[in-house]
Amino acid sequence: MTPLSSSRLGGLERQVMDELWADTSGERWFTVREVHEQLARHRDIAYTTVMTVLHRLARKRLVLEAREGRAYLYRATSSRGALTADLMREALDGSDAADRRTALVRFVDGASHAEIAALRQALDDRGTC
Repeated sequence: MTPLSSSRLGGLERQVMDELWADTSGERWFTVREVHEQLARHRDIAYTTVMTVLHRLARKRLVLEAREGRAYLYRATSSRGALTADLMREALDGSDAADRRTALVRFVDGASHAEIAALRQALDDRGTC
């Protein structure tokens, strides 16, 4: 089982994660205040709500939580792409071989040319084609 478990992101959780993922290096730690300030630009939201959501995401192991003095710092445990891949793998792991094949075929049927090219490249890189 992945560290993401069967967690799905709610709307506010996704917005908070989007703020953490805005740091493409994945190395920056954010304070609750920084995340709150970014979210408050687009919606009316309480500081304590952001703090609660970040703490909940830490319990779900979607973010790392560290204490620095009196403040807590947060950063995503994985990239948006890694989370998406883990959720896709989790969904496939709950199916038998025939259902997995059907799901993959349907996924590819709806993929763009660029997505299919990326899949082909990934398979070529693994030496499985």
